Amino acid sequence: MLNIYKAKPKTSLLGKTLTFQIDSADYEVQGISQYQQKIAFVSGALPGERVQAKILEDKAGFIKATTIKVLQPSVLRVTAPCHYAAICGGCQLQHLSIQAQRDLKQQGIDQLIRHQTGLSALPWQAMLVDDDHGYRRRARIGIWYDKKQRRVSVGFRQSGDKHIVAIANCMVLSPLLAPIFTVLNKIIPQLKDPAAVTHAEVLQAGEQAFVTLRHTKPLTVDEQQLFIAAWPEAVWLGEAEPSVIHYWQPDVQPHYYLAEQNLRLEFATDAFIQINAELNQKMVTQALNWLNINANDVVLDLYAGIGNFTLALAQQAKTVYGIEGVSKMVQQLATNAQLNGLSNVVAFQADLHLAWPKTSWNKPIYTKVLLDPARAGAVGAIEQITKLKPQQILYVSCNSATFARDAKHLLQSGYRLEKICGVDMFAHTSHLELMASFSRL
Repeated sequence: MLNIYKAKPKTSLLGKTLTFQIDSADYEVQGISQYQQKIAFVSGALPGERVQAKILEDKAGFIKATTIKVLQPSVLRVTAPCHYAAICGGCQLQHLSIQAQRDLKQQGIDQLIRHQTGLSALPWQAMLVDDDHGYRRRARIGIWYDKKQRRVSVGFRQSGDKHIVAIANCMVLSPLLAPIFTVLNKIIPQLKDPAAVTHAEVLQAGEQAFVTLRHTKPLTVDEQQLFIAAWPEAVWLGEAEPSVIHYWQPDVQPHYYLAEQNLRLEFATDAFIQINAELNQKMVTQALNWLNINANDVVLDLYAGIGNFTLALAQQAKTVYGIEGVSKMVQQLATNAQLNGLSNVVAFQADLHLAWPKTSWNKPIYTKVLLDPARAGAVGAIEQITKLKPQQILYVSCNSATFARDAKHLLQSGYRLEKICGVDMFAHTSHLELMASFSRL
């Protein structure tokens, strides 16, 4: 009888609790350790600590875990300022002081970029920072109605879980938006079908609060009026289908100001805007300073959105071409240029990750380029940017890993990294945005 050898399946570590000695931290301020032949990434753990952590992922070369008990704490560890910090998934770094958060984030990103690019040192500039409380002007509030217990939970998703953590307040949410928790807890149980409302998108535009309710079944006019009466200062909208939004009151156009540039930008409630108004203003002002725009410059603004950078650039440049992939935002960009009396803005729609079309804007006519891509970075676009041979490129990034990849291409294409700085757009989280200026050799 032939016996065929079969290797025994390896025992998975998934769900087990192990003890780790944390040696260092990565660019997201996760603790790094070793377990047998694998690298371990441990959230909630700091360099120098010994912790017990539950295994969430077990892959061939690495494992991911989350801290459940600190056996030997770091001197950097502090008591979280928010009493929801241990369970809410919104803020990951409240066990650190705000300065320690910023230091560790920048140190991890510095190591990541140097490793990817081969640079021995980075020309760091002062980080852009602001208040770490009440800074969010937009948030998605989760809603869960337990039919058996007839109880509603309003808050954010639990760390590492889909369950909603019921909260009464959020320390990083703008004070203008604070009533949302009380209002939803009060009104949702009064609906005919409380489970029909699944989440709320809250937005501060200027000094006006907007609330968009996502509901899977129609809400009657009387039910809509319950929400309006509970918070009459807010503008209420309904989203019965994804991206199909209806005002429950007379339309009010959301907008925000770039006060230093005296610009008003209008936008749709579901359009992208930066989450932190104060730091957005600082980024725009720094972009103008770093690019040193003059009246002869022809500037290309990629991933232009509604014109957040475009309009400010146009105030100083000869011409600015704003390229954006979403057609509705391209139309809004053109409208915003007109509203602000800027006739030197040219708006185009294009998928920048695909091969660029042969068109009037895809020509080597630019002295300077600004790009502000999404988390995927400028994959596909970065190669095409270098073919235009602009003298200066300003890269605004919301993902350090994809920035490092794109920066490597710029360096290999004859550009030098002149300046880089962190932007602490999301205080108390592992996220750090970047601004980097490259010049052609």
